[in-house]
This record gives sequence, structure tokens and C-alpha cells, in this order.
Amino acid sequence: MTEDEEPFRPEPEALLAEAGRADRGRLKIYLGMAPGVGKTYAMLEGARQAKAAGRDVVVGVVETHGRSETAALVQGLEVVPRRSIAHRGHTLQEFDLAAVLARRPQLVLVDELAHTNAPDCLHPKRWQDVTELLFAGINVYSTLNIQHIESLNDVVARITGVRVRETVPDKILEQADEVELVDLTPTELIERLNQGKVYAPELAGRALEKFFNPGNLAALRELALRRTADRVDDQVLGYMRAHGIEGPWPVNERILVCIGRDPASGLAVRAARRLADQLQASWIALHIERPNAPLPQAAESDPAEAAMKAAMDLGARVERVVGRDLPGEILRFAKRNNVTQIVISRSRGSWIKEILRRSLPHELVRRANGISVHVLTQNTQRQWRWGRDLRLPKGWLPWAGSMAGITAAVVAGELIPDLNRPGNMSTLFMAVVVFSAITFGRTVAAITSVAAFLCYNFFFLDPLIDFRVAHAVDLITLLIFLVVAITIGSLAGTVREQAEAAQARIKAMRALYDFASRLGATFRRDDLVHAVAIHANRVADHQAMVMLADGDELVISHAWPPEDALEPSGWAAARWAREHAEPAGFGTDTLPTADWHFRPIRTKDSIVGVVGIRRRDGERVASGEMLRTLDAVLDQAAVAIERIDYAEEAAKVEALDATDRLRGALLSSVSHDLRTPLTSILGSVTTLRQQGGQLTAEGREELLATIEEEADRLDRFVADLLNMTRLESGALETKADWIDVADLVDSAIRRVARRPKAELVGRKIPGDLPLIRADFVLLENVLMNLIDNALKHALGATQIVLTARRMGNRLELSVTDDGRGIDPDDLPHLFDKFYRAGRTDAGSAGAGLGLSICKGLVEAMGGEITVTSPTEIGRGARFTVSFATPPQPKSATAIEAEVGR
Repeated sequence: MTEDEEPFRPEPEALLAEAGRADRGRLKIYLGMAPGVGKTYAMLEGARQAKAAGRDVVVGVVETHGRSETAALVQGLEVVPRRSIAHRGHTLQEFDLAAVLARRPQLVLVDELAHTNAPDCLHPKRWQDVTELLFAGINVYSTLNIQHIESLNDVVARITGVRVRETVPDKILEQADEVELVDLTPTELIERLNQGKVYAPELAGRALEKFFNPGNLAALRELALRRTADRVDDQVLGYMRAHGIEGPWPVNERILVCIGRDPASGLAVRAARRLADQLQASWIALHIERPNAPLPQAAESDPAEAAMKAAMDLGARVERVVGRDLPGEILRFAKRNNVTQIVISRSRGSWIKEILRRSLPHELVRRANGISVHVLTQNTQRQWRWGRDLRLPKGWLPWAGSMAGITAAVVAGELIPDLNRPGNMSTLFMAVVVFSAITFGRTVAAITSVAAFLCYNFFFLDPLIDFRVAHAVDLITLLIFLVVAITIGSLAGTVREQAEAAQARIKAMRALYDFASRLGATFRRDDLVHAVAIHANRVADHQAMVMLADGDELVISHAWPPEDALEPSGWAAARWAREHAEPAGFGTDTLPTADWHFRPIRTKDSIVGVVGIRRRDGERVASGEMLRTLDAVLDQAAVAIERIDYAEEAAKVEALDATDRLRGALLSSVSHDLRTPLTSILGSVTTLRQQGGQLTAEGREELLATIEEEADRLDRFVADLLNMTRLESGALETKADWIDVADLVDSAIRRVARRPKAELVGRKIPGDLPLIRADFVLLENVLMNLIDNALKHALGATQIVLTARRMGNRLELSVTDDGRGIDPDDLPHLFDKFYRAGRTDAGSAGAGLGLSICKGLVEAMGGEITVTSPTEIGRGARFTVSFATPPQPKSATAIEAEVGR
């Protein structure tokens, strides 16, 4: 390790992973290529060794399949009895998870990890039982065949022609603390099969024909070996990261290809893929971006972006790192990821560059310790391109500005005698060069330096007005001026480019920060899409459009500046971007002549839409940095869309749960409220039929009264249900008519006269009350419900009074009791459906519909209903119904008098 390298420290993610495994049980999987290799036998041997070491071992479930050697190993181990489950006329013996959790041994054996449990078990799969055991802190030994791993299911089906239905997720194998490969050669396994040690003799021949042939077994064996090796390699890498160990440990080959802004990077990517295929190794593509590097003008002109895309297409894991010390960052990344071989490209440059600049390949070779470095070179000399390598500015202004500066310096030197000295003029020309570098860039500064050199020689050194130099000292001074001018101009131009790059990155970071802040306060998809359009426009400085998927088609959702139309080529690019999940339009290989560039919005499950930017006149490609920032915006937008979708789905699920709860409450209440009066009616009718001749007249009258009362109660309940249905469906029709309040109150009191405690009901109605317009029958039902509510639920009440009074231009009808009152927590919910206040008497609870129906009926007639508790006496409750008092109708006497006149 060099002095400037930081010491390796444990990675937080690896430490957290180890800490997460501290409180859970450890899982050991015995992995085999096929049935019969001896997985269960090896598991039992391991269990016996653990028991001999003093560990508490039990057998949860072990399938011996009639093999005497395997059954013999079970002897001496505690066996937890299996659970018997009846299923389709058969009795199944399943693993008893509850019994093992209650027993809590140190180690439990659970054979056949991919087994599907019977329907009545707690979990549908045995691997889920194992997961619960591990969370409970119980260690588990289990067995698994390679064909039962989910990701290899299709591969095994193609090899053997047999698709296995029972599979285990790959994460179970990845979470296993130990994987022990139980291996046999195909010849040995076939011999065991012929000896009847795998299947019964009558099944062995069929197995040999289909599954257990040498070719299949050899392929399955290779799969098992490779999968076990991959798992062990992951464990080694995790151990190194958790303990801060500097790699590499060459236990498995891992290739790293370094990608830079070099035309040979594509060559390195293809070479790394070929090397990875030859070694059957994983490979990583790494691009290190220096913070002071100038930004590429366009993605098309950036070789690094093209090489990274090619690496991703070829299956590499793509990583990006920001750092100044390229060799140090590459080696640090390689050691962290246990890389064994590095592939890097090197373009041929001039011998001057080889002398002046540090060579990255040479530095890697010098500093690499235990890592092989492959250096690839191009066969042809790199061709110089003026437009690309010199970065010539566009337009005439940079050239005119620099030449104007040189001309001004010459004129000043000629007109001001004291300025016309070599030292002063060199400083003045140097200022012009620095100005050109800062304003127009390095290329213009280099040309300005040459122009200043020539003007300095031509106008201010002897002989004047001549390019010849009279003295050797002047020649040295002139050459030093040229070198210093070019150097200072180059440095100043580099500072300018770095400042522009920093500004662009700051702008991108600010845009991402603003967008992330806005997303945090966005809860509607429409607001989110509007924000995406605005920030896409801000990032790209182009017109932006967001199109969302509507079934199989795209629709324009938002655009900024607003736009509601798209030309056919734009539609084609948008559809292609959505269908293929890749960019399309100008600046891409798909529909490059379109005026729009579309990029997909990817969520975890699908492409939810596309975002497009319109090119300006004459623009051919889009900036690579802008596209990367736009991709970051789209990634955040996709996460936000998923969050909104999940929230909407959760709201729907919550609404369904609430509906189910209401439905359950309604069914429970309806069944109770219907059953109670029906039971009383049936009981009374049965008594009259069977014992009618033996009953006294009073007894028969009492039973008939009970039948009448309960039938009336049943009729009221059914009427409540019908009224609620009409209210919710909007089918309730009201018939407005003039109503005398005194008649209404008397009618309601008469209808409740036969109910229990009806003697508590009284009235206070003045004689000068105006008429109101309402539906007499519905309003009578409201008063009856309010009286009935008070009779049932007003605990400790001694009187219930119906009053009516005129309050301004409204008439109020009140039902007031002097009971204990209503709990303040219940008051806001009294008119909710199915709500039952806590003041209800035992056995008097109803469905919780009465007050809700009262509110609906009163509002349907244009009135208002309120509740107050306590009343003026400090207790009790008052329900008040109020209606506006319209202009009163003329009396018959008044009408006759008018007719007579």
C-alpha cells in the first residue's frame, strides 16, 4: 500500500449483513445434482457429529425412501412426531412447525427443502417453514437438488426434458451460511440406481431412460459444482468486505475492464468479454470520471458512454466512480471487489505525450500487487481531427475577439512610447492570451499565443517590420515568451473548462435536488407528471413532453412549454421507446430524423411512459451530461410513480377492508336484529299451537301482544334497511306538503305508545306555531326513530320530552331526555352508519342505522339535524330537527273573504 492510499476498512453494508445474521439461526444446505447422491445420508452424519459434540439435535422431518442405511442413522436421534393432515381422502404426514418452535432445539433436520406442504399447514412451502425457524434462532440442516433452484428451472428442463414443479427461490441458497456439495460421478449414481438404492426396481428402468442418463447427470453435476463455487465466492467476498481485508484472494476469477474517453475503450470491452467467457468468470466495467474533466459536448461524441453501453449490452456489471488519482481509484475498486485481472486499453500517442504525461497502464502495472494487468493497443495510429481534438469554437466571435485584442496591444505599444519596451509588451500580450483563454477556451488561446509571438517579433524587436531577429538574446526571449504564453493560455483555458464543467454539474445537482424536494410533497400522479415536464425542460433547456401509457397506447399528459400535438415521426419514436425500453429519436440509432428524443420511464414492473425533448434547429445530438441528468430525473420519477401507485393500491385495499368490515358488521347486526323478533314470534306461535287450550285468556293476549310487538319491531327494521338503501342509491322520493307540527308530534307519540317505557314520553307544543313543508310520513318516521333511540339508550332517564319552537325564520323540533348523556368522544360519530355509542343498554344494541337514516331523511327534505349533550340541566341529550318556515298559506276564511270582495 502506497503512502497516499487509505487503509482498507470494513464496509458498513457487509457489517450490517453480519449483524443481521447474529440473532437468527444458521442454515446449512446439502446440495446435490440429483436424487440418490446421498444428501440425506450426509445430513444425518453431520447431525450425529453435532450431537456427539453436545448440541441439542432433533429430527423435524427426514425422508428415508425405504433406504435402510439412511434409516439406521436416524436411530438415536430425537424425532419430533409429524402432523397428520386429512386431504382428499388421504392422511398426509407433514412437518410439525409449531411443535419444533415449542421444543426450541439448537439444531433441527428438515429434509427436502423444496417440498410443498399440505393445504392446512401454516406455510405453503417447506422453505418458508425453515425461514421461520431461522428467525426464531434455531439452526437448520436441510437438503436440496440443483433442479429445484428457481433460476435454474428452465435450464434443467432444457437439459433433461423434465420440468420440476417444486422450486426454491435463489435467495434461500444465497442466505445459507453453509453449502455442502454432496457429489457422485454419473457412473456411481447410475450404479446405485441399478442396485435399487434410489428408486424401487420397477421405477429404476424408466428413470434411466428419461432423467438418469450419463449426459443429463454430467450437465447437472456441472451446474451443481458451479453454483456451489459461486456461493462460496460470494461468501469469501463478503468476509473480505466485512473484515477490511485487501484483495485479491484468487479463489475465483473476476475481470475488471477500465473504460475511459479513449477510442480503444470499445476494444477493451470486447476483449474483456472474451476473456470472461474463456475463464467462465464474472466481469465489471468501470469508468472513473475526474471532477476536473471537461464535459463531452454530446453523448454521440463520448467514447466512454459508447463503451459503457456496449459493456452493459454484453452483460457486464457497470460501475461509475469519481476520483482524481486514476490508478489509485482503479486498484482500490479492484481490491474491494476481489478482482484478479484488469483489462485496459492504450491508444498510441506522440512521443512527446509519453515523456510529459504519466502513463496509466504503466502506473497500474507498477502499483498492482497480485493482480494481472492486460494492456491492449490499437493497430493503427490515431488520426488527428481538428474539430474534435482542438475543440474549435463555433462562429466568428472568438477569432475576432482575440485578434482585436492583439491589434489593440500593437496599437497601444505604437502610440504610447513608455509602453514600447520588450518587458512591458510581453506582459501586455500575455494579458491578451489569458483573456482569450478565459473567454474563448484553450484552442483560441493557443492561436492567440502564436499571433502574439509573431506580432511581438514583427513590431517590437529589431529589425522592426521584419520577422528576422537581430540578437540571440532576443530570440531566446521570444521563444520563452511563446512557451510561457502557450502554457499560461492552456492553464487558463483548462480552468475555464473546469469551471464550466463544475457549473454544469452544480446545475444538474441543483435540478435533481429541486426535483427530489418537489417529489416529497407530491401525492398525485398528475402533479408528479407536471413536475417531470417542468424539470425535464429545465435540465435539457429544450421543450419537454411527458407521455403516459393508457393501455396499449400513449397519451400526451403534460408538456412544457405547453404542447398538445406531435408529428408522426415523434409518435413513432415515442412508441418505439416505450415498446423497446430504449431511447429513440434524434441523437439515437432509431428514427434519428425525428424532431424529438424520447427516453422511457422505467418502474420495477413496467414502462409507465416516456419523456421527450425537442431539438432545436440544426441540432444533431444531445449533450451526454444532460442525458445522464435527465435519466436521473426519470429514475426519481419512476420511484415516485411507484410510491403513488403503491399508495393508491394501499388505499384501495384499505377501502376494501373497510367495506368488508362494514359488510361483516351489517350481516352480524342484521342476523341478530332479524333473529331476535323472529325467535319471539316463532316461540309465541308455537306456544299458542301446542298449548293454546291450556292457556288463560290473559296468557293468550300476552302472547298475541308479543307477536304483534315483535312483528312491528321487525317491520321497523326492514323499513330502516329499505330507507338506507333508497338514500344511498338516490332513489328516495319525498312528497312535500303543509304539516301542522302539533298533529305530527301527536301521531308520532301515539305510534310509540306500546313500546317499553313509553309512559316517559311527553310533549310541549305551543299553539301559535307556523306550518312547515315536508313529507309527513318520512318526518313522522324521523321523530319515531329519535323517540325510540331515547327510550332504548338514554340510561337513567325519567322523562323524554318532544318540544317545538320557532327560532327566527326556522322551526325546531326537539327530542330531549334527562339521562346520563352522551360521551363527548361519541358525539362526532353518532350519525355514522353502523356506529353504536357506548351508552347503550345491554341487549338493546341495534344495527347502528337509526340515527344515520334520520340524518339522511331530514337532509333529503331540506332540513337539518343536530345533537347536543349535555343539555341546560347538565345531563341528558337533545336531538333537534329544524326546517325553514316558508310564507304561510291563506286560511279558508281569508280566501272566502277575498272571493266575496
